[in-house]
Amino acid sequence: MKKVVLRNGLTVLFEQKRGNAVVIEIMIKVGSNYETATERGISHFIEHMLFEGTKKRPTNLLISNEIEKIGGEFNAYTTNERTCFYVKVLKKHFTTAIDVLADILQNSLFKEEDVLKERNIVIKEIDLVNDEPRYYQWDLLQRTIFEKHPTKYPVYGERKVIKSMTRKKVLDYFNKYYVPNNMIISVVGDVKKWQKEIENNFTFTKKKKVTVKKITEPTQKKNKEKKEKRKIASTYTVMGFKTVPRSHKDSYTLDVINGVLGRGQSGRMFTEIRAKKALAYDVGTQHLADIDFGYFAIYATIDKKNLALVKKMILTELEKLKTINQKDLNEAKTFIEGDYLLEIEDPQKVADQIVFWEQAGSANLMNEYVKNIKKVTIKDVQRIMNKYFKYYTSVIVEGK
Repeated sequence: MKKVVLRNGLTVLFEQKRGNAVVIEIMIKVGSNYETATERGISHFIEHMLFEGTKKRPTNLLISNEIEKIGGEFNAYTTNERTCFYVKVLKKHFTTAIDVLADILQNSLFKEEDVLKERNIVIKEIDLVNDEPRYYQWDLLQRTIFEKHPTKYPVYGERKVIKSMTRKKVLDYFNKYYVPNNMIISVVGDVKKWQKEIENNFTFTKKKKVTVKKITEPTQKKNKEKKEKRKIASTYTVMGFKTVPRSHKDSYTLDVINGVLGRGQSGRMFTEIRAKKALAYDVGTQHLADIDFGYFAIYATIDKKNLALVKKMILTELEKLKTINQKDLNEAKTFIEGDYLLEIEDPQKVADQIVFWEQAGSANLMNEYVKNIKKVTIKDVQRIMNKYFKYYTSVIVEGK
């Protein structure tokens, strides 16, 4: 992997990967956690706006068709910690991909009529999440588990803020955070002159350093439960535990625990709750370790009458981890190794991992990931269970 920092402060990482495809991904180190109360949802809103028109390509159709007419993939996403845009094309179209990405990041028009249009689109997206318990349960968990940390606020924002979004507010936020010294570009593929292409296209000037206020989340000292009733058939439940960011060494042990409890159809939660007892269809675990926060969660979609039983079964499986044997530990490690290495066969996944690990400290940590997983011991698992799994936050979207 090669890394260069251009004169304007833009960080560029290149990974040589043989094949026909090339991926260019741009990460802006800003997400919903950076927003004030009057900006809730603006990071996600700007992600939408960058597809709406530039001086060179004034409409959404002209932007998207530039990539799609050559069989490419063009997409973006926003999280609590970052906003990412990526293009995947045949390597012979590398210059086109660079040109389009540079265009939307430097020459977007942010037309008044597009701001008004996008308000309605984002509000419909909020409605979609709120209408679908499978998505909404995660927003409810984050709102409940975190007390002070901004991760408690949904990435898509608040309706009242979106309804009052203005072009000036969008431009002020964009100009503050969308600066080269707050961006990372990863290029993955078999291309030459990648540095020259980026230097020639990303010509915007360095701005003042972006600073972020760190919020300390209080330690949880008791169990919490939040319940909402819906006119739906199933009950959706998630049990969450506050953990640590990716930079903390304990995050690797939590990945291994996730491998024991939640891998496919052989994970303990699936085996006990679905395969043996038929109490759920959708059941599993999630470990999220981001730049400034982390949590571990167990979820299940069940009948309301089985809520207490499933909760008891979850807690029982967590307790069993304190006496984990070497065989189960090794199987979790080999699962993670295979799953991770197979995933990064896809150049887009590689590009995404590169920008994430660079934001977390260094892109080289990506190549150390499996090695750090293999270091996890039985004592590590026991220590982690005693340290982070004392008190839970339970959220329930209760059906009929």
